[in-house]
Amino acid sequence: MDNEDNEIIEKLILSGALQMAGVNESTGEILYQFTPKLKDVMPALYNEHLNYVNAEIMRLWEKGFVNVDLMSDNPIVTLTSKALDDDALKDLSEEDRWAIEEMKRIMTTGEL
Repeated sequence: MDNEDNEIIEKLILSGALQMAGVNESTGEILYQFTPKLKDVMPALYNEHLNYVNAEIMRLWEKGFVNVDLMSDNPIVTLTSKALDDDALKDLSEEDRWAIEEMKRIMTTGEL
């Protein structure tokens, strides 16, 4: 990471748009998550992130791990029983498993 990236991360943390989410057990790397403040602090990054999240949800829907009412103006995403099946989760990429774990965390805590 270069100085410019570090400055952006610092700005996001200080503005409350980015917060620590945990530590990657494999690498020891700090994990961060965006907060709803991102929309106001950096709208372009917010839109990019939203597009990424939507693509991730669609990929998990195609694989049968989430349900989404695609016809709704404000679709609700729910986990399927497959998302709770450890054997099925083993076949996913680390990124997809992390996404499902993040959905579980949000659904449990209500915190974005």
